[in-house]
Amino acid sequence: MPFYYPSDPPYFLFVAGLLAGMTSGLAFEATLKQSVNQWAKNRSTRILATMRGPQLLVPFLGIMGGVTVFLSSGLEIFGFPTKLAYSVALPLAVLTGVLVWTQLGRILTQLERGGSKALGSRFLELNNLVENFDRLQTRFYWGTLLQWQRL
Repeated sequence: MPFYYPSDPPYFLFVAGLLAGMTSGLAFEATLKQSVNQWAKNRSTRILATMRGPQLLVPFLGIMGGVTVFLSSGLEIFGFPTKLAYSVALPLAVLTGVLVWTQLGRILTQLERGGSKALGSRFLELNNLVENFDRLQTRFYWGTLLQWQRL
């Protein structure tokens, strides 16, 4: 049975895909925050309509491209052939991207119809859950650190 051993694993592409996804994510975050803040001041539906345009889509596609390269390179590092790695990573990234983009559109539509109150208690509950989880993580970290110091 023949085995596939890559002569030169794509470590560079692995790091490049990670960095591309992260920098595109930062651009996406900044653009989204700026647009939502601008909408909050003016309450114009035009702002939310342009938010779904290329201004937000380009960084989002950068995230998807970076994730695709990152995932496929990771699979190649573990010995998958290049074609198989991309045939797994590309549909996974596209499917996830479509689901996230659709959900973002729904949230923006809710925001447009009812303002920030439309997001309602589900959003606040999720925010409280994340804050409580962060507190638990911090307590666990400091508790473990103090136990190690006692030894």
